[in-house]
Amino acid sequence: MSDPDPAAHSALAATSASAAPPPDLRRIPHLGHALLLGALFLAGLFCTVIVIFVWMHFKLLGIDSISAAMHSLTFALATMVAMYAIAFVPGIFLFPLLWRRPLLTGLQWNFPAVRRHWWKLMATGILCFFIALAFRKLLHFPAKTPMGDLLNTPAAVWTMWAFAITIAPLSEEIVFRGFFLPAFATACDWIGEKLAHRAPRPLLANGHPQWSLAAMTIAAIPTSLAFAQIHSSQNANAWGPFVMLVSVSLVLCAVRLATRSVAASTLTHASYNCTLFVVMFFHTHAFQHLHS
Repeated sequence: MSDPDPAAHSALAATSASAAPPPDLRRIPHLGHALLLGALFLAGLFCTVIVIFVWMHFKLLGIDSISAAMHSLTFALATMVAMYAIAFVPGIFLFPLLWRRPLLTGLQWNFPAVRRHWWKLMATGILCFFIALAFRKLLHFPAKTPMGDLLNTPAAVWTMWAFAITIAPLSEEIVFRGFFLPAFATACDWIGEKLAHRAPRPLLANGHPQWSLAAMTIAAIPTSLAFAQIHSSQNANAWGPFVMLVSVSLVLCAVRLATRSVAASTLTHASYNCTLFVVMFFHTHAFQHLHS
């Protein structure tokens, strides 16, 4: 058997190279993806409003007015879960199509970082509690809040505790540290590249973007302001809790950026929430003296 023609081999290699798809250099998620998620949440909010009126029309759980709804923890959690579900379920299928990669991969979930650093992440969550405690000493916090009014029975507190260490940190970290934080960081670097006529930073080996320190710092600010704002109504729109939540969010942003893992910031967030309820458990004698 004769050796293959070198010229033919070179031509075949050149053809294969030209037929190979170009590398995917897109930085995701970007602002367009964050805006799309925001649109899904608006749709979820609209559908949730319809659910609320249907709920009140049929007087489910005895709720027949907005006033009654505002004093029902079950109602509040159910409508929140409904809004998250309406927004996230389409996104589970939509974003992988746009990104051409699995959702958690695109969001940089990166669970191995949790296995490596779980105790540090939980310790950081506990540290966030002490940061919050310091702000309570330094700033004005209202004596009565809408959230405090909802936590008026042991059963309500146990229910909220379960929600606060599962659905709440998972959904909030996906939204704020999974979508918004990288989208803002990428936008900051993109603007800097255009102004300075620089080439984009190369992607990491796993296909994720790498950001400048300035972009990460700037991106953490609007992310944290938005994070604090969605909790404002729960805290009577007071400035003390708002500033405290901005500070806690900045720590969560730092965790997500340092570990490149949304799973890591989720564990830290859940640990912070859990610490709040553990301290409350002992302070109120197993939730038996909630307003003492």
